[in-house]
Amino acid sequence: MKKIILVTGGQRSGKSTFAEQLALTLADRPIYMATSRVWDDEYHERIKRHQLSRGSQWTTIEENKHLSQYDLVGKVVLIDCLTLWATNFFFDLDNDIEKALTELKQEFERLIAQQAKFILVTNEIGLGGTSENNLQRKFIDLLGWLNQYVAAKADEVYFVVSGIAMKIKSTI
Repeated sequence: MKKIILVTGGQRSGKSTFAEQLALTLADRPIYMATSRVWDDEYHERIKRHQLSRGSQWTTIEENKHLSQYDLVGKVVLIDCLTLWATNFFFDLDNDIEKALTELKQEFERLIAQQAKFILVTNEIGLGGTSENNLQRKFIDLLGWLNQYVAAKADEVYFVVSGIAMKIKSTI
C-alpha cells in the first residue's frame, strides 16, 4: 500500500493541479495536507481561493510542521507543499540549514513510516542563477537537499513544466 510520489517544478507550473488530479484517481476522498502559514492578508486570500477550488471530496488538514502526528494509514495524502514546510523549519530554527534539514528528514521518515500513498509537491527553486542574497542561497540549498532526499525515497517523480507532467523516475 505504501507509495511515495514526488511532484516538482517551478512556480505556477501546474504542479498542484497535476498532484490533485493524480490523488483523485487514487481515492474518492483523499486528504489534502496544507503546510503553509498565513503570512499576510493577501496570502490569506490566496489560501482561501485555493481551498475553494478543491471541492468537497477533500479532507483538509492544515499542519505546518508535524505532519506525522496524524493517522494516515490506508489513505491517499497530498502534501502541498514541501517548500513551505521547509520554510517553516528554516525560519523557526533561525536559518540554520543543518538543523532544519535534520529535523525535516526525521519528520519525513516518521511520516512515511505509515502505510499510505503520499503525493508530495515541491518547487525547483534552484534552476535559476545564484542569488546575491545570502538568506535565499541558504534556503535554496536547504530545499535542494530536501528535494534530493525525498526523490531518492520516492517510487515515482514527476517534473511539471507549463502544465505538462513528465515522469522522470519510476521504480516499477
